Amino acid sequence: MENPTLEQKVRSIITQIRPYLQQDGGDIEFVELTPDNIVKVKLQGACGACPHAKMTLKNGVEQTLKQYLPEVNRVEDIILGF
Repeated sequence: MENPTLEQKVRSIITQIRPYLQQDGGDIEFVELTPDNIVKVKLQGACGACPHAKMTLKNGVEQTLKQYLPEVNRVEDIILGF
């Protein structure tokens, strides 16, 4: 079996996070992994308009990704700009 790429690992973790966001009427979509290891995502549904979206992105998604993949530098939402 091939060793998964960083992008494949990021996608896998985001897939595992999605149900928690979906419980609150939101969702997350992987957009890209930049050459400098910035994960770009798109928050959707309730998450896109939620005043707590930045906290969810930084304290939830980014923290989880960095815990399992320390090479990830940060996570940004392409719509909200953080």
